[in-house]
Amino acid sequence: MELVRKVADSLMDRYGLLTDRWSYDYGVVWRGMEELYALSGEQKYFDYIRDAMDTFVGEDGSVRDYDMESYNLDYLCDGRQMWYLWKQTGEEKYRKAAEMLRHQLRGQPRTSDGGFWHKKCYPYQMWLDGLHMGTPFYLTCAKEMGEGNDVIADAAKQLILAYEHTLDEKDGLNRHAWDEKYAQDWADPETGRAAHAWGRAIGWYAVALADSMELIPEDHPDYGKVKEVFRKLAERMMKECRDGAWMQIVDCPEREGNYPESSGTYLMLYAFMKGARLGVLDKEIGDRAAEAYDASLKHFVYSMKDGRTFVGKCCQGAGLGGDNKRDGSYAYYMSENVVAWDLKATGAFIQAGCERERRK
Repeated sequence: MELVRKVADSLMDRYGLLTDRWSYDYGVVWRGMEELYALSGEQKYFDYIRDAMDTFVGEDGSVRDYDMESYNLDYLCDGRQMWYLWKQTGEEKYRKAAEMLRHQLRGQPRTSDGGFWHKKCYPYQMWLDGLHMGTPFYLTCAKEMGEGNDVIADAAKQLILAYEHTLDEKDGLNRHAWDEKYAQDWADPETGRAAHAWGRAIGWYAVALADSMELIPEDHPDYGKVKEVFRKLAERMMKECRDGAWMQIVDCPEREGNYPESSGTYLMLYAFMKGARLGVLDKEIGDRAAEAYDASLKHFVYSMKDGRTFVGKCCQGAGLGGDNKRDGSYAYYMSENVVAWDLKATGAFIQAGCERERRK
């Protein structure tokens, strides 16, 4: 726990409150702070979320910098903190804001079989990233707003469709994204899938599964289907874990230039330890993930002379399409900057560290 606190405190010292923009990476950090507050009881971690969120959420439930008309699943990630703050404080502005974000999903464009587009500007595309951004929020809304089994079924369908559409059965690994129209430059002309299994994308999806399994009632008809998808993903991915880490491109572990990447690693470690804690994954998966977490520290966690502690070796950002450079090739993913102090990697580390602490 001491190491997790050090990383969290160092991030707060370096960045202060996260208030510049409405961004999903803030939500990754805030989720970590939720977990750390729950375990430590230290008020500063709760205040770090609330004080920042109060700069975005108006008394009428409006959200600064949020644009519903872009139908961007990334914009829903932070909505979980609204429900969290509403339950913690009872302040209605948070509930109003969460319900406003929920409205986006009523108009979110879909593929022909019902999968949410990742963004309006990325037509007919499902990205693994988007399942993390939207699905646990969708399920939290269903729970807090008293929505019925049909909404839960629709959320579960998103998880299942994403798995089926991105899975390459030749190696059992899920590719970054899928284009229903096979029209994107990065899409395979026969399958519509992206060429590579990007570690962070799989990590996003793994967290979506873990957090969703906590929200789907066990007696719901789709509970077992999502559980089976999670089990398959976890068992396959643990085979690719190397000395506590996953590579930037999982399907090319030995290829020149590939490297162990921190954000995907900690997203997956969090998800697999949590899945085992919930009883959704086998205990052995949780044990192996815990061992991997301990081994990962030597790859990714560093201390400065002033005592601040940070996570390194994070792919700063990667996507598909949007410009000619993001072609989904191996060379493209290798060309993205590798950085330290990244919010995504740090937030994922805090979440994984808290899961590791729960096992003690």
